[in-house]
Amino acid sequence: MICTCIQNRDLEGILEILEDRHTEMAEIRLDRCDLSDDGIQELFSETDTPLIATCRIAEAGPEVAEKKLCLAIEAGARYADLEIEAPANISKHIQSVCKKYGTELIRSYHNTEDTPSDEMLLQVLERCFRYGADIAKVATLCRSAEDVERLESLYGATMSNGLGVEPFRLVAFGLGEKGRESRLDCLKKGSPFSYAAVCEDDRIDVGQWLAEDMHTAVYHGAKRFAKTGLRMPASKSFAQRAIIAAALAEGTSHLGSYTECEDCEAAIKAAEALGAKVSRGKTLDITGIGPVRERLHLKEIDAGESGLLARLLIPILSVINEEPVTVTGRGTLLKRPLEGATGIMASYGVLLRDSHIPATVTGHLIPGTADVSGQGGSQLISGLLMALPLADKDSTLYVSEPKSIPYMYITLDVLRKFNVRTSSEMEGDADMLESQDWSGCTGITFKIRGNQKLKAADFDIEADWSSAANLLVAGAVFGNAEIEGLDMNSVQADLTISDILLEAGAVVSQINDDTICVRRAPLEPFQTDLNNAPDLFPAVSVLAAFCPGESRIKGIGRLHGKESNRAEAILEMLRKMGVPSSIESDELIVKGESLTQRLLTGNLLNGGEYSSHHDHRIMMALKVASLGTKSPIVIDDEACVKKSFPGFSSIL
Repeated sequence: MICTCIQNRDLEGILEILEDRHTEMAEIRLDRCDLSDDGIQELFSETDTPLIATCRIAEAGPEVAEKKLCLAIEAGARYADLEIEAPANISKHIQSVCKKYGTELIRSYHNTEDTPSDEMLLQVLERCFRYGADIAKVATLCRSAEDVERLESLYGATMSNGLGVEPFRLVAFGLGEKGRESRLDCLKKGSPFSYAAVCEDDRIDVGQWLAEDMHTAVYHGAKRFAKTGLRMPASKSFAQRAIIAAALAEGTSHLGSYTECEDCEAAIKAAEALGAKVSRGKTLDITGIGPVRERLHLKEIDAGESGLLARLLIPILSVINEEPVTVTGRGTLLKRPLEGATGIMASYGVLLRDSHIPATVTGHLIPGTADVSGQGGSQLISGLLMALPLADKDSTLYVSEPKSIPYMYITLDVLRKFNVRTSSEMEGDADMLESQDWSGCTGITFKIRGNQKLKAADFDIEADWSSAANLLVAGAVFGNAEIEGLDMNSVQADLTISDILLEAGAVVSQINDDTICVRRAPLEPFQTDLNNAPDLFPAVSVLAAFCPGESRIKGIGRLHGKESNRAEAILEMLRKMGVPSSIESDELIVKGESLTQRLLTGNLLNGGEYSSHHDHRIMMALKVASLGTKSPIVIDDEACVKKSFPGFSSIL
């Protein structure tokens, strides 16, 4: 990325520069700008632009430099730059403050006389990291091409000399006219950013580029994604559960913010098949069949192409239907295994014929206590959580090794709105219990009271974080995205995309109660566990392709039972695009490069013909990736996106 150096400005002048479209990040020279303490606080706390706080001790003096840097760090500076010559007491203090507030520390070395020997340069680099650097900055006067070559060789030498420093942790460039091209070339080598001046009068060095010129050199012809005011469709996870619950409830429910998609329309048809009446206006109005006093006599019910809907219906039908009933479907659903479903339903006395859809449900659910495995996912367990309250006695459901845990709690959240109460207790290690990190959960006990009656409810269906994830990734890599209507306190599993983007280095901010904004910043490799949010895999794998270094994503084993074999489809997509990637055990490993490096080296992703595998999430990931390809991507089936987000293609 291009870091615009700002000096000799007051607060108003700085803010004006930050609003310029060429300013994607900025260095604020606190030793040269006219900023009060309050001004520093306001600047670093209220802007979304990634900022570097710099205050040279030689110009400001030790005490002033230390104070101003600390003020900026405490206010939210993304980076703080401290020269390597800083006194030890200041160095230690700034390191501790950076660690406390999550600011990355740049230790910088400047030599305005010459470029030292290879050995000296390595010693400088080692010293930077020994004294707390997250990023080392090395800038030396270059009098010849040989000086530039020696300086740039640091990018190749860091790993081979045992420092273990990835290129994205180094900013090395030459000063002087001879060093001019190195300021651009460092981005080719993997530097997270390079410095440029606002205008001619602000050049700190004769070789420094103007920000506008560097912007043209880097981004000429590149695609940019910049969207505001986006609104997501209703979460189909919430909507399908709510539609079926409303169909079972007594009275008429009014579900607001409903948006059509194929899976939700399948749920409406299933609700009507159960006997509910559905009408559409400003809200989705559903008059339910509850309380169910006599069992139904359905012989067949269609789940469309929705795996969730099929797995919700299987347990519910075993309670409310009198005779064997077959759950049918179409498309990719017919190829997706009902993993573990036969054993789970047998735990409650129900015979489920076939391990695929169509599947016939025989026998009536017998309430009681059962111990089931959660390895196969949460959907059938969610169906049990909806069915067991309708049984005539109390039940206890223990789920061992649970996966996709948030989706179970979506079910409980929806049922609560329809007057159904269920208690739960999670088991896990001390870290899980302290941090509420669901990835450490080893088991859940649900206690379900029988003979409960669902009552009609009025509420708005939450907007979909799964859909938002793709657009947030697009904003983080290619510009910015602002999405309205998202619940920041949602129990949706895919809310975790905001944490993943933060770990990867993107700027994520909450504008108000229901609007989230993501914008570009220097990205870094990340590690995450998607066992509880497997739907994020396609979007997050594209994010990893643009994060320099090696990212690791756990939970790849969760993907084989989706609309496609997503693990294979994602690996095929990445490799065809030219992104080194592999699967080891339960991890997807992706070796990425920054967008800036890809643009300057010509190593953009490969375009061409790709298959969505009739999978809406693969299709959306391909569309996001197409913003960073050498040539257009042609997708064999784009219509599959109608399953969850019919309007997606009009946004990208």
